[in-house]
Amino acid sequence: MHLLPILFLSEAQGKVLTGYFLTIRDTDSGCVKQTGERPSLQSVGRGSPEDVSPSIYNCTIRKQQEKPEAECVGLLPLWEESAVATPFYRHFPALSSRTREHMPVVCLHPGWTKTAAEIVDFSFIMEFSMGKSPFTLLKTASDCAARRGRLQTRHGVIETPVFMPVGTRGTVKGVTPENLEEAGAQIILGNTYHLFLRPGHKRVESLGGLHRFMNWNGSILTDSGGFQIFSLKGLVKISEEGAAFRSHLDGAKLFLRPEDAVEVQQSLGSDIMMCLDTCIPSPCSRSETVLKTDLTTRWAARCRAAHTKRDRLLFGIVQGGMFPELRRAHAGALQEIGFDGYAVGGLSVGEEKAMMYEMTAETTRWLPVERCRYLMGVGTPADLVEGVYRGIDMFDCVMPTRNARNGSLFTRRGKINIRNARFQDDDSPIDVSCSCYTCRNYSRAYLRHLFIAKEILGSHLNTIHNLHFYLNLMAEIRAAIDEDRYSAFRKNFYGAREEE
Repeated sequence: MHLLPILFLSEAQGKVLTGYFLTIRDTDSGCVKQTGERPSLQSVGRGSPEDVSPSIYNCTIRKQQEKPEAECVGLLPLWEESAVATPFYRHFPALSSRTREHMPVVCLHPGWTKTAAEIVDFSFIMEFSMGKSPFTLLKTASDCAARRGRLQTRHGVIETPVFMPVGTRGTVKGVTPENLEEAGAQIILGNTYHLFLRPGHKRVESLGGLHRFMNWNGSILTDSGGFQIFSLKGLVKISEEGAAFRSHLDGAKLFLRPEDAVEVQQSLGSDIMMCLDTCIPSPCSRSETVLKTDLTTRWAARCRAAHTKRDRLLFGIVQGGMFPELRRAHAGALQEIGFDGYAVGGLSVGEEKAMMYEMTAETTRWLPVERCRYLMGVGTPADLVEGVYRGIDMFDCVMPTRNARNGSLFTRRGKINIRNARFQDDDSPIDVSCSCYTCRNYSRAYLRHLFIAKEILGSHLNTIHNLHFYLNLMAEIRAAIDEDRYSAFRKNFYGAREEE
């Protein structure tokens, strides 16, 4: 489902009405819904062609249960005086401006006699084919919700399920882009809040965008910065308009609206952008959760309206706290707005693991199968295995890089703490089954020495290993789904750890 910008032309009245109306029928699935926002009376409208398919021509707009009241004459470039559009330009010369974007144009029947105010009060229904999803579902496990898919971005195809190393400030801590590529990273994550503060999104844009700035040729997803802003606690004040906060760097007063979050991410050149949302802590009362979730919905609609560079994907974030019925309702509300993919937000914020897994399952069951699903900020290797089991396609977390800097290394049998004295004479690699650069060349004894001596090389080698472990785990997960043996893979994953 998508919100469709429509330009209404009423030749008889000499007025232009613009507004957002919800797609109510997907011609592929036959799913029907009706809702929408009333249009506002304006002198000129603007929209974007990516919301709709060219097959929109000759479809009909009608009042519920009544005869057709208007006809859509097609998607028209508003700067081209086509044969269809020319008669309208005679009455609306402002529409010929080259600054206007493509937009579906609707001509109200000449016999229409209602006033503009009355037109605004009507709900119209429009039927058309949805735009193609950037996500292709390849396979679903026969005995669980695990999925194999491909996500297309401007910078290539991403095989899912996928883990995204976190490069908050334009770098994945401790490694180079070449290290990431060698480890098999397909996409990394950057953070709007931190890059907005330093070096500034406009500076990054002037230097060729984030990809060129950091020399990364793969895809980039940018978080909206909402989590970091709301983590400021006493330094932030939330209102309907946005978030007022003080920089953690110098205390400067700043303000971020949903529109600003999208504009910053577009300037950075993100392949996948996230809507600004309100983060809900755990525990949180139901009434407070409702208020915060509703605000996230309104902010999401504003982010969608501000999304002008449609070659960059925009994901909505499902909130709802630890209340299944609120998550279901919010998933539906975001689908009414229409996004390229959907994230499961508000988890891993202090709740028990069992609750996190339950809310993940309760959220994904209400998300469209043809769109990518992203579990934000999660998590441990076991969390990835469990998230995939419940239908998640994308993950991110600082754990592999942060743990590496603290000497905590992942293996098939569980974590090891390289600081422990028992490794000072251990000539074996971190994990005998690992093929990463670190395990091929260095021993546990040497890595312990580097950590104790506080040598930078230790963090670098540890990070290479941990990222390889995570990315290799996802490759094994994809292979297991391809071969329809994911439940067996999940069982063996825990079996190997139990032997430790």
